[in-house]
Amino acid sequence: MRVNTLPERKAPSERTPLLPFPTGCITGFFVERRKRFCVRLRHKGADLWIHSNNSGSMLGLLRPGTPVLASPAAGAGRKLAFTQEAVWLEERALPAGSFPSPDAPPGPYGCGFWVGVNTSVPNRMLEAAFHANRLPFAAGYASLKREARRGESRLDGLFSAPDMPPLWVECKNVTLVEDDAACFPDAVSLRGQKHLRTLMDIVAQGERAAMFYLVQRADGTCFAPAEYIDPDYAALFYEARAAGVEMYPYRAHVGLRGIDLGAPLPVRDTRRNIE
Repeated sequence: MRVNTLPERKAPSERTPLLPFPTGCITGFFVERRKRFCVRLRHKGADLWIHSNNSGSMLGLLRPGTPVLASPAAGAGRKLAFTQEAVWLEERALPAGSFPSPDAPPGPYGCGFWVGVNTSVPNRMLEAAFHANRLPFAAGYASLKREARRGESRLDGLFSAPDMPPLWVECKNVTLVEDDAACFPDAVSLRGQKHLRTLMDIVAQGERAAMFYLVQRADGTCFAPAEYIDPDYAALFYEARAAGVEMYPYRAHVGLRGIDLGAPLPVRDTRRNIE
């Protein structure tokens, strides 16, 4: 049986990121976004089109002139040779005890921090953190299968171990903060609603199910569903939580060297603020 123990805590700048960036990354300046998946940068005085796998709105992040970090494409022959990894957000107040990006203030672009916008990162982080024994909620599980099928749905992870119930996990990337709360989604997400319904069905059948929200920015003191953007998702979030779906928002530390896993964030129940 796998035994998970938490390693000694270190500041993000003192340890190797769980997901290091490859060599050959570049930084440019945002010009425009087309058809969601193509981003034009100004790089070394010339235009450069790069790929973005983020289908969300990236609300508040894509302003003209904003620095963008891009990594080289892993596969040969791809039409766009770089992928958007992170966007620089200018100085904002950070919650007490949080770490800004280790490569940031006062940084080459003034005070601020990197916000990770690559939506493949949460899935990869789930696997890397599990093998590094940094996911207490998965303690005791022996294996992780990524992209596991459950009926008509495909979920990001399935943890398994003898004499333990299967643990199904869906991962989401969080880049929006409002009123000190990291929020998801940043656009109406019918797919996200479907995932919550699937997880509730799993719990009803006696298995474990969880959401893993990776908050790829340094501000925000808690997590909440974005009721003001997708009220149906928010309602399903609270319904799923009450039904036993486990909710695990984690902060990520994003820097020029890569992305590391930070501390879990509490969930704020925004329904309590409704008069």
